[in-house]
Amino acid sequence: MPVSALSVLSPDALDDYVDLGSVPKHRYFGQNDMIDRLKKAVPFDYIFVSGLDVDHYRFGEGFSIDTDLPPAFIEAYMADKLPQIDPFILASKSSKTVVIESDVYANQEVPQRLLYLQRMFGVHNRIILPILREQTVYGAVGYARATPFEAAEIAFLKLVSGAVHDAFTKPLMDRYAADQMRLSKGEMACLSQASLGLTSEGIGKATGYQLETVNSYIKSATKKLGASNRTQAIAEAIRRRLIA
Repeated sequence: MPVSALSVLSPDALDDYVDLGSVPKHRYFGQNDMIDRLKKAVPFDYIFVSGLDVDHYRFGEGFSIDTDLPPAFIEAYMADKLPQIDPFILASKSSKTVVIESDVYANQEVPQRLLYLQRMFGVHNRIILPILREQTVYGAVGYARATPFEAAEIAFLKLVSGAVHDAFTKPLMDRYAADQMRLSKGEMACLSQASLGLTSEGIGKATGYQLETVNSYIKSATKKLGASNRTQAIAEAIRRRLIA
């Protein structure tokens, strides 16, 4: 699978893509000012940002990755289906805390093909920091460098990796999350008005919808967001950046 040179952080980068499914899954962003600044705090060779907080795009499913790893490494890694047998990735998918490659390799047999690619491209000492919503791991930020990361460096990366993940996923979430979750314009409009504290009657006046329609939209949006009531649905929509 080819790696795209698309950087979702570039202005208008997503204009040519009608939905999330049409956006290249693996994206090489190359030089980036934000990442360069982060490297001054904790030096690293490569970074990868994976997973979105929508169904089928979570970390470990391989459908959303932004990275400065060499494209040839990613293409060979995916072509050889190494994510399915890479003990480091398998351990990370079930972990809610930082995963360190050397710890995993010490207790697991590592495919020789994976070791070969790591040596060829200089991808060593990987660590992964999970990004969670409550107890659900939906994303991850990983780092690699020639020398092992120290405990203090990992602690710092834990503090900033959530913001790094948000920066790379925000353009995709802002543009496609509502469609991906199949929220209609009416549902979005009602949620947006509800977030301002309006009652169903107030939402009806603001949107022009009948009271029954407002309640129906709120109910269906609540179900799609996996919430149990209106308040939780509003909070979830705000957290997912579906509404301001």
